[in-house]
Amino acid sequence: MPRLRLKLRLVAARPPGRVPATPEFAVVETAAFPACWGVMNLSSTSPRASAALFDVDGTLVDSNDLHAAAWAEAFRCFGHDIPEQRIRFQVGKGGDNLIPALLPDLGDDEREQLEAYRSDLYKTDYLPEVEPFPGVRPLFERLRADGVAIVLASSSGRDEVDHNLDLIGCRDLVSAATSRDDVEHSKPCPDIFEAALGKAGVPADKALVVGDTPWDVKAAARTGLATIGFRSGGFEDRDLIEAGVKALYDGPEDLLRRYHSSPFARG
Repeated sequence: MPRLRLKLRLVAARPPGRVPATPEFAVVETAAFPACWGVMNLSSTSPRASAALFDVDGTLVDSNDLHAAAWAEAFRCFGHDIPEQRIRFQVGKGGDNLIPALLPDLGDDEREQLEAYRSDLYKTDYLPEVEPFPGVRPLFERLRADGVAIVLASSSGRDEVDHNLDLIGCRDLVSAATSRDDVEHSKPCPDIFEAALGKAGVPADKALVVGDTPWDVKAAARTGLATIGFRSGGFEDRDLIEAGVKALYDGPEDLLRRYHSSPFARG
């Protein structure tokens, strides 16, 4: 395996719980791959997080495939037949960044019309199919019990954010949320996490991002934030690792299960 910034090590011969940790580095086991260990720089001098900035789509709700399907349908309606798998890798970006990545020569007027059409299509035909991932509320309850403020960092429209907030059943646990109205540019630009960090009211070294796409990780890094990655969004480990993710979990339930050894429990 090529040497990556995260220093990922595959230790197939060692059973779970038998890999030693040093004061400078902690070892996190993943549920889906018990022999895969992520080595994170968690020096004892690092401050403990007092805010968690959660991406929503693909992280808290199972919507990434639905977003890709909606984009594919919208592109076809505008005469652009783009394979859904190509679109799928771009999910996590807003239309301002997703469309130019796939159709770099598209004019501004058509891009705006396409983005508006896709937004309406998604809300009408796809949003009702979205389901929450299991374990979100118990994870949020654990974070709040530890004094960690929770901010949802989304670039979706306010109505989608409200819908997903009701879907996860955590309105009483979330301190604030961002939406498209709060920013000029979507991920991987830093605007979303800058806005979320402002709503959290803490410095970057006292917050952690939780997201599922490379675009989350890159946007967070541009804001000076570290990211915990979830596999729930369907991205490959290598893409999240190369983007700079600090730890990987399968999703909310897995993070809660391993909470005691997670970045949230350290500092």
